[in-house]
Amino acid sequence: MPESALPLAGILGYLLGSVPFGLVLTRLAGLGDIRAIGSGNIGATNVLRTGHKGLAAATLILDSGKGAFAAWVAASFAGVDAGLLAGFAAVLGHNFPVWLKFKGGKGVATTLGVLLITAWPVGVGACLTWLVVAVLFRISSLAALAALAASPVIALIFATPAHALLAAGLAVLGFIRHRANIRRLVKGEEPRIGRHG
Repeated sequence: MPESALPLAGILGYLLGSVPFGLVLTRLAGLGDIRAIGSGNIGATNVLRTGHKGLAAATLILDSGKGAFAAWVAASFAGVDAGLLAGFAAVLGHNFPVWLKFKGGKGVATTLGVLLITAWPVGVGACLTWLVVAVLFRISSLAALAALAASPVIALIFATPAHALLAAGLAVLGFIRHRANIRRLVKGEEPRIGRHG
C-alpha cells in the first residue's frame, strides 16, 4: 500500500464522517435545529428526544453507515491500515464536523459502524455490551461508555493489535466527548432513555 494513500484515506473518512445526518433529517422533517433541544447533540439519542423514533433510527443507521462506508472504501482500495485510519477519521469528522464549526456529536454510532466493518466480532461485542447495559440501566451514555471500554479488550481477543489500537483510540475519544455525561452519572443526574434532558 503506498503511504500516499493514508492521507487520502484520512481525508475521505473525515469528510464522510462530517455529514451531520441527525441535523439534516430533523430539518427535512420540519423539526428545526436539533441542536436547540435536549442535549444539543446531533446524534440519534438527541433525535429520539423529538419523539420521532423513525428519525432517530434513521440517524443511528446513517451515522453508523458513514463510518462503516469510509472504512470499507479505504480498506478496499488501499488496505487494512487505510481502512482503520479512515474509520478513525470518520469518527473525528462526526465529532468535529467542518460544516458545523467543529461542533458535532459524540461518535458512538459512528464508532460502532467502524468496529463492525473493520472487525465484525469486535463490533458485535460492543453492540451487545451497549444493549445489555442499556436494558439493565436505561441510560444511553452509560451503555455507550461500557461499549467503548469493552471494545479494545474484545479486539485483543478476537482481532489484531492494530484493531485493538483503533478501538482504544476511539474509546479515549468517546470518553473525552462524554465528559459532561460522566459528571452527571457520578452525581446520579444522567437522564434515562426515553426521558427528556
